[in-house]
Amino acid sequence: MSEILFNGTYLSSKDTGIGVVAKNLISNLSSEKFKLLAPGGPSNDRSIFVPSNLSYEDGSAGHMRRLFWLQRNIARIMRQENLDIFFSPLPEAPLFKKIRSIVLAHDLIPIRYPSKPLLLAYNLSYVPIVLHQAELVLCNSEATCREMNQILRVPSKKLIPIRLGFDSTKYYPGSHKRSNFFLVLGRHNPHKNLKRLIKAFSMVSNKDYKLVFVGPFDSRYTPVLQEFASELNVANDCEWKGWIDDIDKVNLLQECRALIIPSLWEGFGLPALEAMACGTLVISSDRGALPEVVGNAGIFVDPLSSEMMASTIEEVINSNSLIHKAQEQGPLQASLFNWKRTADEIYRLIYR
Repeated sequence: MSEILFNGTYLSSKDTGIGVVAKNLISNLSSEKFKLLAPGGPSNDRSIFVPSNLSYEDGSAGHMRRLFWLQRNIARIMRQENLDIFFSPLPEAPLFKKIRSIVLAHDLIPIRYPSKPLLLAYNLSYVPIVLHQAELVLCNSEATCREMNQILRVPSKKLIPIRLGFDSTKYYPGSHKRSNFFLVLGRHNPHKNLKRLIKAFSMVSNKDYKLVFVGPFDSRYTPVLQEFASELNVANDCEWKGWIDDIDKVNLLQECRALIIPSLWEGFGLPALEAMACGTLVISSDRGALPEVVGNAGIFVDPLSSEMMASTIEEVINSNSLIHKAQEQGPLQASLFNWKRTADEIYRLIYR
């Protein structure tokens, strides 16, 4: 049976979406069938040392070090360890090597909404080569499959949608009483569409509610959003939190009136899944993969319409029945996504 080398070089202490996906896959894959590239040093005999300065926490320099490290070391490691398949939870792999690679693709947001020239170049040059060389490209949604084919011309025959999951030991309905705030999780990048959301919130007549933003402060975008909130006289109604741990995140998900995801595009939408698992109503954009994830358990809005977002927020404030419906339907929809099933499907594809 083929053995797998799992690319854990991206992992860090403060994981964003890709890191969360990677750690959950590692937890659900059989340790007897793969070896892990482990940042900071081996934790067991299935781990292989990786320098600890290769993650996104080290900025662009960390990304560049990771790419060069992969090019220089993967082929050698696979020969030494007698490994057959390189599996990466993000579209990164050695180029022009005789290596069987299977990669997981998440989205093409850096191409759709470019913000950093280096990141755009990475997605327009390096990523397409990785995807075309890969034996299989697993996609976190049908929407991602379509954009990989339409934008990067990856052949449809190697694109396979695969459902992700959530940690049911962390995310589940709680006994908290719903409080007077709406929650927003994630970064403050332009495609998150937070400016239109702030405008929508300023149009809501009920002033007893707050908008709580949980995500890393970004000097390019956060001050602009805060200034915009001041201009619309809702600065005191907007609360900005930085990175928080899983316990605090679960508490906020279980207490908020609803989670709002107004994004112009998402390749998956992990916060929506985590919210539904907690029985929390999701007000979601109707773009990208969000309709696939949310199904019938949430309320969809046009992300280009602040007026529609405002009226939906008003409706959620005034309707307890919507909250109760989400408490019933959210966990049922979330149960369709399971990390163990994801791991089993990956094995099925590898060993077919």
